[in-house]
Amino acid sequence: MSLDEKFNDAATTVKKLAAQPEDEDLLELYALYKQSTIGNCNTERPSMLDFKGKAKWDAWNGKKSMGQETAKEQYITKVEALIASIGKK
Repeated sequence: MSLDEKFNDAATTVKKLAAQPEDEDLLELYALYKQSTIGNCNTERPSMLDFKGKAKWDAWNGKKSMGQETAKEQYITKVEALIASIGKK
């Protein structure tokens, strides 16, 4: 199975977790997914009042120098760890 196939499989599987992951895990998944599919953050930082948007932007921007293949590998690893700790439906 290729890296892209494993990544797409992980992106589908993460939606089937038995419970919602912690906020920091969700931010990590978001940042790795965006870095994997788009690359470096390409938007302006949201306003001070958009706390959720700002947290997501900060998480993604924190992966700025990471290559897309590395981000995909880390995303897959993160999903596997969440499945091990939370389980699937």
